[in-house]
Amino acid sequence: QLQASGGGLVQAGGSLRLSCATSGFTFARYAIAWFRQAPGKVREGVGCIYNRDGSIYYEDPVKGRFTVSSDIAKKTVFLQMNSLKPEDTASYYCAADPGDCAVHSPYYYGMRYWGKGTLVTVSS
Repeated sequence: QLQASGGGLVQAGGSLRLSCATSGFTFARYAIAWFRQAPGKVREGVGCIYNRDGSIYYEDPVKGRFTVSSDIAKKTVFLQMNSLKPEDTASYYCAADPGDCAVHSPYYYGMRYWGKGTLVTVSS
């Protein structure tokens, strides 16, 4: 249903763009969220886009550095990550739900669909 990709190794200050390809549900009516989890740490929300009205939410640690966007035709959501920091190192996941982003913010638990993550490693 969802597949995150685009992770890799990058130096601090660098950029990466993650993609979340989706299938099997009405993409234009769903919220797509990004969250991350590092080994030994709790899940942390990153951001979310609600495709019904285009509203976008960002969690505090990434505001001003990360950008969420959506391509309705490709049924794909992107996460542009700039000014990366070592503390951004984690596996990044995307999830989908018919409810508004605010329903599941800030940790995005309980969303209807979610897939395997992609690993982002930021070196200092």
